[in-house]
Amino acid sequence: MAGAGLWWSAGAAPAAPEVVRLGAPDAAVSATPVASTGADKLEKFKGAEPKPMPPLSFVDAEGRRIDLAEFKDRVILLNLWATWCGPCVKEMPSLDRLQAQLGGDAFQVVALSLDRGGRAAVEPFYKKTGVEHLTVFLDPGSESMKALSLRGLPTTVLVDPDGRELGRVEGAVEWDSPEVVAFLRQFLGRGSGPARDRGGVMKTGG
Repeated sequence: MAGAGLWWSAGAAPAAPEVVRLGAPDAAVSATPVASTGADKLEKFKGAEPKPMPPLSFVDAEGRRIDLAEFKDRVILLNLWATWCGPCVKEMPSLDRLQAQLGGDAFQVVALSLDRGGRAAVEPFYKKTGVEHLTVFLDPGSESMKALSLRGLPTTVLVDPDGRELGRVEGAVEWDSPEVVAFLRQFLGRGSGPARDRGGVMKTGG
C-alpha cells in the first residue's frame, strides 16, 4: 500500500498482551497481534514506497538536542519504548545484541525512551539489564508520540538512509533473530563495522 506504514503481524492475537496502549493511565494494556520475525512477514517491506518522516528531535543522556536528520546516510531502526512497558523490556536485550552485531557507519538502532523520568529512569535500567551497546536517547515529553502518530509501545520504525520511513511494526520482536538480521542486511549494501556512536566514534559499551 503506497505511502502507508507497513505492519508485521501474525494471523491471530496472542494470549498475552504484546503492546502497551498509549494514553492515561500509562499501564493501559491491549492485546494486539504480536509482530512476527518470520522472513515471509518481512518480505512486505520489499518494494514499499518510502514516505517522509516528520521532523523529530530528542535529547541524549547529557541533555544535548539531537535531530533524527543527524543520522542521515544510515539505515535507522527507531524503537520507541519505556521502562514501564513490559513488551519493550522483553525486546530490549535483542535490540542491544542487534546494535552490537550490525551497528556501524551503515546502521544504527536508535532506542528512544518515552519515560517521564528521563535519564534517571533509563540509565539504571540499562545497567540492571546489561544493555551495553545502545546509546541513551530520551523523549520525556513524549513529543515523538504525536509526531509519529503512535498507537502503543513498543513501536519500531525502519528509516532509510534518506530519512524516509520504510515501514513500522507494533509489538516485541526478537531483533537479532537470523530472519530479521538477514532482512536488515538487505538495506545495508555491505556489512558494517563495529558499533559506533552517532558521531562515528568507536563505542565500547558500558
